Amino acid sequence: MRLSYNPRLKQLARELRKRSTLAEVLLWQQLKGGQLGGYDFHRQKPIDEYIVDFFAADLMLAIELDGGSHRLKGAEDEARQRRLEALGIHVLRFTEAAVRANVEAVARAIDSWIAANADRRQATHPGASRHPSS
Repeated sequence: MRLSYNPRLKQLARELRKRSTLAEVLLWQQLKGGQLGGYDFHRQKPIDEYIVDFFAADLMLAIELDGGSHRLKGAEDEARQRRLEALGIHVLRFTEAAVRANVEAVARAIDSWIAANADRRQATHPGASRHPSS
């Protein structure tokens, strides 16, 4: 399944990558280069009308980091999550504080989700292929 996105989001995603938060940088260091299960993650990935913090297409997995501004966006975040789930995307959420406090624990939680769900997700999305770790 190919996910479409609003082309106007492409430039905004580039800008967000340039202005990453500390938590985003820390987690990216754990995700990039297939470090978790050999899966390819992208950061600030446009999907539909949204930009997700991190996305692994092979797993149909989005990872969102919630900072202080998300306290004011409860209903908006819920609608966004429902839309992503309707597209077949599973969303894992972590607070920026949790990432800053212990990024390794967050990476282990993501790795545990991958271990428990990767085979099922790939069976549901047959176009997905696993990229072996180097």
